[in-house]
Amino acid sequence: MLSSCVRLVPATVRLVQSGICSSSRSFMDLKVLLSSLNDFASLSFAESWDNVGLLVEPSPPHTVNILFLTNDLTEEVMEEALQKKADLILSYHPPIFRPLKRVTWKGWKERLVIRALENRVGIYSPHTAYDAAPQGVNNWLAKGLGACTSNPIHPSKAPSYPTEGTHRIEFSVKHTQDLEKVMSAVKGIGNVSVTSFSVRIDNEEQTCISLNCTQKTLMQVVAFLSQNGQLYQKTEILSLEKPLLLHTGMGRLCTLDESVSLATIIERIKRHLKLSHLRLALGVGSTLESQIKVVALCAGSGSSVLQGVEADLYLTGEMSHHDVLDATSQGINVILCEHSNTERGFLSELQDMLRAHLENKIDIILSEIDRDPLHVV
Repeated sequence: MLSSCVRLVPATVRLVQSGICSSSRSFMDLKVLLSSLNDFASLSFAESWDNVGLLVEPSPPHTVNILFLTNDLTEEVMEEALQKKADLILSYHPPIFRPLKRVTWKGWKERLVIRALENRVGIYSPHTAYDAAPQGVNNWLAKGLGACTSNPIHPSKAPSYPTEGTHRIEFSVKHTQDLEKVMSAVKGIGNVSVTSFSVRIDNEEQTCISLNCTQKTLMQVVAFLSQNGQLYQKTEILSLEKPLLLHTGMGRLCTLDESVSLATIIERIKRHLKLSHLRLALGVGSTLESQIKVVALCAGSGSSVLQGVEADLYLTGEMSHHDVLDATSQGINVILCEHSNTERGFLSELQDMLRAHLENKIDIILSEIDRDPLHVV
C-alpha cells in the first residue's frame, strides 16, 4: 500500500502543475492588442490603396490567448489555425481586399469569414504597413544581401502636418495703423494660426503676417485679402508638406559595403530565402561575374516601386514581362523569387519581435502549412 501511495504522488504533482500553467496563461483584450500592434508598426504606413487592419472581428468582448501568423490565409491555413485554437490570425496579405457583396459558402474567401466568425477568431492584416516599417519586410529582405546601407526608395510621410493647417500665407502690411484691422480680420476667420514679425522692405520697416490655415480657410483668407488690397503687399501662398519619416517607406535602395559578383549575390539570396532556385534575367552586357554594388529591392510585386531606379540589380518576387525587358535593356539584372517567397521568411523574425514587444503576454504561433502556391517541377 505504501509503494502504491508513493507512485500516486508524482501524478498528483503533475496535475497540480498543469493546473497552475493553465490558470496563469496570459491573454490580451483584442482592442489592447490591436493598439500594441499599431504601436509596433503604424497602419498609417500602409499604401492608400491597401486594405489593412482588423478585417474580421468577433462580437466583443474578445480576448486573445493565441496569435497565429501566416503570410497567406488559405482554407488549409484556416483549418490549421482553428486546430491550434487561435483567437486572432495575423495574415500578412489581406484575405479580404476587394469588397464582398455577400457572405455565402460559395466563395473561398467568404468561407474564411464564415469560419472565423463561427469560431470566434479575428483576422488582422498589416500588409504594406509592414513593408514600409523600419523593422519590416523590406528591411528583412535586405539582410540577405550582406553588409550594406539601405534607404527607402519611396519614403513614407508623417500622418500629420508639423504645424496646424495645410497651407501658409505670408504678406506684409504697408502701414502700422492698418495692422490691428488686418490681424483682427484674419483671426476672426477661425482655424487660423497667426504670427507677425518685423521686416525691412525697400528700406522701409513693415510688419509681416504669417498664418497657417486649412484648404477651406485658405479661400476665406484669400477673399479677405482680395477685397482689401490696399492694406498689404507681396503675398505668398505655400502648400505645406508632411515631413518624411526616417528609415520608413516602400522598397529599399541598398549599397553594399563591398562589391560582389552576381553569382555571389545569387547564392546569398538563395540562402536567405531558403530557395533552391530563382529566376534571373541578365542585364545587357552582364554576366554572372559582373560586379554588384547597388541593389534595389521590393518584397512581393516590385514593378511600380523599382521602375526608373538606378541600380545594378533589381530584387523582387515578381515583375511583368515588359518591365523585366525594360530593366535588362538598361543593363540592370533582375532576380525574381516568386511573390510570397520574398515575404514569408520575415514571419519568423516577426514572431520574435512581437514576443518582445508584447512582453510574452500571449502565445504567438507560426503557420507550418503556409507556403508559396508556385513551385518548380
